Amino acid sequence: MSRALRIVFAAPAYWPAKAFGGPIPVMRALAFELAGLGHHVDVVTTTLTRIGERPSRATRLAAVDGTTVRYLGTPLRFRWFGFAPSLVRELGALPTPDVVHVFGYRDWVSTVTARWCQRNHVPYLFEALGMFRPKLRKVLLKRALDDTLYRNVPRCAALAVAASEIERNELAAVIPAERITVRPNGFPAPYDPPPRPGPLRARLSLDADTPLVLSLGRIAHGKGLEHLVAAVGRLDAVQLAIVGPDDGHGLTSELIRLRDRLGLGRRVHLLGPVDSPADLFGDADVLALPSAHENFGMVAAEAAAAGVATILTDRCGIAEVLRDRGALVVPYGEASLHGALGRLLADGGLRAELGRGGRKVAAELSWSNVAQLQAEIYERVV
Repeated sequence: MSRALRIVFAAPAYWPAKAFGGPIPVMRALAFELAGLGHHVDVVTTTLTRIGERPSRATRLAAVDGTTVRYLGTPLRFRWFGFAPSLVRELGALPTPDVVHVFGYRDWVSTVTARWCQRNHVPYLFEALGMFRPKLRKVLLKRALDDTLYRNVPRCAALAVAASEIERNELAAVIPAERITVRPNGFPAPYDPPPRPGPLRARLSLDADTPLVLSLGRIAHGKGLEHLVAAVGRLDAVQLAIVGPDDGHGLTSELIRLRDRLGLGRRVHLLGPVDSPADLFGDADVLALPSAHENFGMVAAEAAAAGVATILTDRCGIAEVLRDRGALVVPYGEASLHGALGRLLADGGLRAELGRGGRKVAAELSWSNVAQLQAEIYERVV
């Protein structure tokens, strides 16, 4: 490292927010490792913690993992996008940063911070966290806003950061290729999960040998969960545990109706969020991430670190590093998912091989290595 940098992270939500998927632990791990390299990291964010819960109107300062986090009072919110009126004042009160890292897109914090950087001639990186391409809901409105209100957020960034080639290709529709860099997310350190039967099998009253598929993450449209339920239903005696918070758009009810229609009430379990998801991997024979779009897919990184074989669609960015090493990669859809699940559940040797391979990938893509790469990217910008 040539010198210690003063870095500002700007994000619409930050730890301990738990309802917003993989981006929260990604940002936290990156900040922790950068601080460990000797850089000074300030985080500006809102007080949002979970969908449906009113955020605090009071601003507070907290020391988190060697960084300083400013949780800005948030009187208004829309889902996980909060309006924090003190943001510009708080940015101005900080010592002038060498670089700002803007996380997120189409929200108050990322938009206002990018404009503040432009006015004050502070270089910033733009990392969309998988939100760049309009998808799922209100696509036409998002496109219109991207061409007007949010236009300069990505275009004026010194560099855009993509977590995978999938995301790079999305960004390339607007940003010149030379101003896009790929920095994969880090993996947790390899570890041994609790032996089975562990907490998940105990909760479901399953013995150690019953085949169990795990889905872990937000219950949201675009995650391919309807295909997963149908695919598991075609496999005799296989159990499916879907664990995670509901995204608030009614998918849980849709999945329950599908489960009941297929007569899978005793084999498909929707369990909601848990406090320690890492404790569940030891009970899983396979982790399934059947998404229609994931810029990365951190839950597959967590499974790899635990030595759990994974099935991914080729629309998940993490497939680029786990393919044939820690995961089977298949096209999106029920048929391919069913075939891969049947193959993997019938072949304990293949599961063990993918588990070992996933651990090796986790060791190679440790957060310490990824943070060093990120620091080098900052140096290029500065």
